Amino acid sequence: MTEKNYRPATLLVHQGTDRDPATGAAAIPIYQASTYHHQGGEPGKYDYARSGNPSRDQVEEAIALLEGGVQGFAYASGMAAIGSALSLLRSGDHLIAPDDLYGGSYRYLSTILPQQGIEVSLVDQTDLAVLEETIRPQTRAIFLETPSNPLFKITDLRGVVEIARRRGLLTFLDNTFMTPLLQRPLHLGVDVAIHSATKFLGGHSDLLAGLVTTADPELARELKRFQNAFGAVLAPFDSFLLARGIKTLKLRLEAAQAGAQILAERLRSHPAVNHVYYPGLSEFPGRDLHLSQADGPGAVLSFELKEKVQVAPLLATVKLPIIAPSLGGVETILTHCWSMSHAAIPAPVKRELGIRETLVRISVGIEDPEDLWEDLNEGLS
Repeated sequence: MTEKNYRPATLLVHQGTDRDPATGAAAIPIYQASTYHHQGGEPGKYDYARSGNPSRDQVEEAIALLEGGVQGFAYASGMAAIGSALSLLRSGDHLIAPDDLYGGSYRYLSTILPQQGIEVSLVDQTDLAVLEETIRPQTRAIFLETPSNPLFKITDLRGVVEIARRRGLLTFLDNTFMTPLLQRPLHLGVDVAIHSATKFLGGHSDLLAGLVTTADPELARELKRFQNAFGAVLAPFDSFLLARGIKTLKLRLEAAQAGAQILAERLRSHPAVNHVYYPGLSEFPGRDLHLSQADGPGAVLSFELKEKVQVAPLLATVKLPIIAPSLGGVETILTHCWSMSHAAIPAPVKRELGIRETLVRISVGIEDPEDLWEDLNEGLS
């Protein structure tokens, strides 16, 4: 299948290859093989599973189609995707990243990259002047999250891309929250788009996966070289699950986003809640900027409880949400950011950033919003 002018919902269902070329089967088989026969001693398209696999090809083609990239890459986890994308950096380089970002990314950027000789500066990227002032001769790239996790800071992607191109820098964006349906960073000029496909793209909390794509052929060659050499690739069965999950992304995300809007509006007037972070609220700072570069507010929100003592009863009382450090499933997932998703960030740093022990994040699933609200309301009361 070629991209033509197919709309996103069609691309999600048919992806790169919508039937098995050998049999016409409606799903690409799980090619559970580690190696391939070399006919006459000569390798064919596939020679070893680390280098390529038809099941993995399916999701790699899909993410490239959805994001407008020239080639996609599938990895064994979202963090493997982030680490592999950042393999484009070299020892002696300097990277600028957001101060408010996912805890796993913080851990990798603050501990692993420095061991590789790459210095990282964490700054408030909503202030483009501060971001540009942080650039130095050794700066090689800018790593982005918008909306940020968990405080929903909105970064001006077009503004960052303009700075990066003027200063000769690469740009990376973790697009997990928004998915290619709501935000297409490559179309805004970002060099590399990254996804934890464990989340919305997989959508069923039953796989671990990461995806990367780029519209730059030279960057694609570098990413492929590292993927093949490093080997943190997505397994065939997980590739099959991911391809299946992607097919229903539009239906799942629309339902979850509608539910998130309902919950956010009700939470902001609840007496136990101090503040709600969600781009769908009319008073949300950065709402206009967000909606100028994305097609919706998404299905994740955070809120602050008024008192720390309210956290434990809430987590103990709710029945429908899974209490876990994840997001993007068909089931609602409730996360205590301080102790779960952002546990890797030192306490003083979290407090400085505004990530307090009263902060809770909700990834809204596709349950009936009224059932979710009744459950949450009971926990908050």
